[in-house]
Amino acid sequence: MTVTDIAPLGLAASSRPTTVHLSGEIDIFTTAALRRQLINTLRHSTSVLIIDLSEVTFCDAGGLGVLVGIQHRARWMGITVALTAPRPFMSRLLHITGLDRSLPMMV
Repeated sequence: MTVTDIAPLGLAASSRPTTVHLSGEIDIFTTAALRRQLINTLRHSTSVLIIDLSEVTFCDAGGLGVLVGIQHRARWMGITVALTAPRPFMSRLLHITGLDRSLPMMV
């Protein structure tokens, strides 16, 4: 699992969303690092954080838990989190778990 940013942290214009691109597998071996990286991103984020899932190849329940936890923390900080570009398996996973109704999706 890797995380890359579109805008350098702390340098993003307040009118532009902060975007992170996730790639690889989000599982028991990567969730702790992902959580730390996303929390750090929130600290330097604009009012909108977009999480690009287009290159995620696998996600387990722990990965979903990280996304939900980040959304809760972001709300508390006044930041909106939105997901974008999930692969079909990820869209199904979000739908089956009902998270597609609580985690906003951007087209």
